[in-house]
Amino acid sequence: MGQKGEETRGRLLDATRDLIETGGYSGAGVNQVIAASGAPRGSLYFHFPGGKDQLVGESVRRAGGEIDRAVRELAAAAPDARSLVAGVLGLLGDRLAESGWRKGCPVATVALEMAATSDPLHEVCSEVYGSWEGALRDRLAADGHPDPADTAVAVLALIEGALLLARAHRSRDPLDRVARRIPALL
Repeated sequence: MGQKGEETRGRLLDATRDLIETGGYSGAGVNQVIAASGAPRGSLYFHFPGGKDQLVGESVRRAGGEIDRAVRELAAAAPDARSLVAGVLGLLGDRLAESGWRKGCPVATVALEMAATSDPLHEVCSEVYGSWEGALRDRLAADGHPDPADTAVAVLALIEGALLLARAHRSRDPLDRVARRIPALL
């Protein structure tokens, strides 16, 4: 695929990500993706012959990979797991606030809306969450935490819940409260 094709594919994925973050799976209709990306309709089906589920799945996987890389970079730079989690909460909180409280987790909206009815989307959401859990678990294990796997799941659940509450309240307060409780957990 040439550079123009890659750019078009990237625009379609970026537009889909924005739409699913703000309006969920149902808010990312094919017509909305075409309009937001500026790509011709035929390009969508050329790049994503599996249709909307393939497009959304690849968009979630791509967005999840971006967050995973950011978490792993924070993990490499942080002196301990507490600092890592504080950094993740800060990063995601900044992103949420900068979007006007419209964009939370790129995976959660799809997981809540579609994971029970679409096996391919369920698999993508599970894969992305598993990768994030792994990054947290690896850091906790490196710090000598006695139960890194269970604690990683608990921390991820706290982060996801705090993002949801912050979005609902249009306030960083839930994220700040979780950040204050993390030292007791870790």
